[in-house]
Amino acid sequence: MRKPVYIFNGGELQRQQNTLRFALADGSGKRFVPVETTSEIHVFGEVTVNTKLLVFLSQSHIPLHVYNYYGYWSGSYMPREQYVSGFMTLRQASHYLEHERRMELARIFVLGAIANMERVLGYYKRRGNDLSAALDGMSSRKIRLDEALTTDELMALEGGCRELYYKSWDSILKGEDFKFEKRTRRPPANRVNALVSFGNSLMYVTVLSEIHRTHLDPRIGYLHTTNQRRYTLNLDVAEIFKPIIVDRVIFALLNRGALKASDFRDATEGVFLTEKGKKTFLEAYETRLKETIKHPKLGRNVSYRRLIRMELYKLEKHLIGDETYTPFVSRW
Repeated sequence: MRKPVYIFNGGELQRQQNTLRFALADGSGKRFVPVETTSEIHVFGEVTVNTKLLVFLSQSHIPLHVYNYYGYWSGSYMPREQYVSGFMTLRQASHYLEHERRMELARIFVLGAIANMERVLGYYKRRGNDLSAALDGMSSRKIRLDEALTTDELMALEGGCRELYYKSWDSILKGEDFKFEKRTRRPPANRVNALVSFGNSLMYVTVLSEIHRTHLDPRIGYLHTTNQRRYTLNLDVAEIFKPIIVDRVIFALLNRGALKASDFRDATEGVFLTEKGKKTFLEAYETRLKETIKHPKLGRNVSYRRLIRMELYKLEKHLIGDETYTPFVSRW
C-alpha cells in the first residue's frame, strides 16, 4: 500500500534510475524512496529539485506538495491528470454555472460540515462536558440552510455554527497551556489556532491528492467560489472531514499530553509549531487517516483516507445523474 513521504531536512531530491534519492544538504547521508510505495511527497525543508525529477514524478503519478517556513501549504506540483475526462469537467462546470444545481451541492457540503461538528460535540457531551447550548444553537442554524439563496448566505450560516463550535473547545481541552478563546488566522494568535491552521492545511492537501486519483477537476468547487484560486473542490470536500479528522487529532494530542507548550514558538508573525511539534502532529494525523470504521453500506472496514476517496466517487455519481450526493456523517 502506498503512503505519503514527509521531508523536513534540507537537501536534494533526485531521480536515480527508477527510484528516488534524497541527499542531505550537509552530506551526512542519503535515503532512497521507492516510487512503488509512495503516494505523495510533502516537503517542509529546503529541498532542491530539477526537471528530471518532476518528469519522473509525473510519470509515476506522485504529487509533490510544498510548505512554507511556518508549515503551511504553499503549492503543489500535480502530475498530468491521470483520470480527468472532458465529460466530467463539463458536468462539473454545468453544475457550477446553473445556480440551483450549484446551491444544491454547496448546501450539502455545509450540511455535512455542520453535522460532523455536531457529532464531535455530541461525543464529548456524552463524556460529561456541558455543550448543550452550542448544539442547540448549531441545530437552529442548520434548519435555516434551505432558506439561503446564495453561497455567501450559506457560508454565513456555516460560519455561525463554526463560531459556536469553536467556543466550545475550551470545555473540551485540558490544561492551562492550551486555551482557544476564538479562531484567529493569518497569523494564528495562540497554540490551538496554530494547530487548527496546520491541520486544516494538511486536510486540504490530502483531499487534493485524492481528487487527483478520480475523474474530478479540483479547480471547480461549489461552496467556495471558483475564481483566481487554483483549487476549490478540495476546500469544499475538506469541510466535511475537518471536524472528524483534524479536530479529533487536536483533542487527542492535547488531552493526552502528547504536545507540550515547548512544541510551539512565538514569532512576530504569530504562534507556530516547532519541527518536533509538526512531526508529532503528522504522525497522529497519518494514524487517524489509517484508522478504519465499519462502513454501513459496504459492511466492511474502511479507512478515513479511503472514505475521502469514496466521498469523491459519490460526487461523481451525482454529477452524472446516477445518484443524489449525500455527505458522509460520522455515526459515533
